[in-house]
Amino acid sequence: MATDISKITEKSSWKDITMGNQIYGAGTSKAFMTGEWRTQTPVLDESKCTQCLLCTPACPDSCIPVEDQKRKDFDLDHCKGCGICAEVCPFKAITMREGQ
Repeated sequence: MATDISKITEKSSWKDITMGNQIYGAGTSKAFMTGEWRTQTPVLDESKCTQCLLCTPACPDSCIPVEDQKRKDFDLDHCKGCGICAEVCPFKAITMREGQ
């Protein structure tokens, strides 16, 4: 079971955790709503956004989805509010708001 990370939950025994707590599979972060950790929330001003997409690769949590070469709204279920996107936006289209 230790290599089947889909069966490891918060109720799993320490004996069932992967050896050395290694990751044997990918894509599990979508299962956890880490956005609830956020103390600041990014806000997009669409009138200032030029769709340059410089913010997208800067996001460490991939919370700025792109579809048809246009950025979509933030994935707030997984955004931790680090503010990197606001820092890299040359057009100041992203600001950080206190709270969730």
